[in-house]
Amino acid sequence: MADALVFHFDDETESRIRELWERLDAAGIPGAGHRPRVTLAVAGSIPPPARKALRGELELLSIPDLWLHTLGALPGDERVLLLGAVVDTELLAVHSAVHDVLAGEVKNPSAYYFPGAWVPCCVLTKGLDTDQLARAFTALLPPEPVRAAVREVSVLDTRTGDTDVLLQVT
Repeated sequence: MADALVFHFDDETESRIRELWERLDAAGIPGAGHRPRVTLAVAGSIPPPARKALRGELELLSIPDLWLHTLGALPGDERVLLLGAVVDTELLAVHSAVHDVLAGEVKNPSAYYFPGAWVPCCVLTKGLDTDQLARAFTALLPPEPVRAAVREVSVLDTRTGDTDVLLQVT
């Protein structure tokens, strides 16, 4: 996958997430190492017409702050340790609205991010074996809830790290 639609946060939230990455690093677990984010959609490509439509839709929406509250893990080949967001109707409305815009407009969308399948979260680290996962949980327990103020919605090129800011949230 190449393009991801993401929420980026205010400086305080980014600092709190980076502190968690530092705790993981001290336990010998590499953190995600990217700018903290919550991903709303992923596709092989989000072309310019879809980005323009997203900008228009996002300007009409109220983007809520998130509560990153639940420390959890996703199974699979590349186990992921995450801080999960509390799901409420505002967050689901934004997610549903952006997917309505993207439907039929993007190439190779990832079903993991579709409404009904999406797990809103900030990835803390990934690619863990069982021992690393246990050490990571130990390093971060008990988790402190993080109020995550969304400050921008962007398309992130996951290969290059380049971002196209679609909306600045004030």
